[in-house]
Amino acid sequence: MDRSTLTPAQLAAYIDHTVLKADAAVKDIEILCAEAREHHFYSVCVNGSWVGPARHFLEGTDVKVASVVGFPLGAVAADVKRFETEAAIDDGAHEIDVVLNIARLKDGDDKYVLRELIDVAEAADEHTVKVILETCLLTDEQKVRACKLVVESGAHFVKTSTGFSTSGATVADVKLMRETVGPKFGVKASGGIRDTKTALAMIAAGATRLGTSASIAIVKGIAEIKAGSY
Repeated sequence: MDRSTLTPAQLAAYIDHTVLKADAAVKDIEILCAEAREHHFYSVCVNGSWVGPARHFLEGTDVKVASVVGFPLGAVAADVKRFETEAAIDDGAHEIDVVLNIARLKDGDDKYVLRELIDVAEAADEHTVKVILETCLLTDEQKVRACKLVVESGAHFVKTSTGFSTSGATVADVKLMRETVGPKFGVKASGGIRDTKTALAMIAAGATRLGTSASIAIVKGIAEIKAGSY
């Protein structure tokens, strides 16, 4: 990617502006949505109980609402993930970010993982589904297997991280995921993306979406890069 030609608006269009803290209250969701409206981020990403309020705060805009499912561990029963997905869609979510069952994947139970992801994709009723792999807990072989299962499931994105585990997105993982899913499938880098340089590195590695709570600083950093301040 040629960093010198990327505009703040173009970078903003990559970003899922995110608040997922357990103590985030309605005022935090309102601020999140106001920032997304002002900067034209692609979406806001919130916990399921905040989907309805986020839709309200974003009424009349093009900013989408994404809801996490099975977050952050991915270890709840598959039926719970399906129900969470249905509830989020009913409340107005445009996109679903679901954590796959990490332990089942590590145990080699690909059949379980695939069935669960198919159920979520079906419950999403053709809305975009991003599947969080939690790459910091996986070997490269497991990351590749996970990516292939996500593609097979009917989901639309592979995503690196929840941001709640031992580490977040890395350029190496984004490259591996892009190589595995091919050029047209979605790849979301999330977790630990706090500055413009890191965001641009993830895009250069193959990310088509970024999840971050540092969205405003990242977009504003483009001007500094162009000015040679970085």
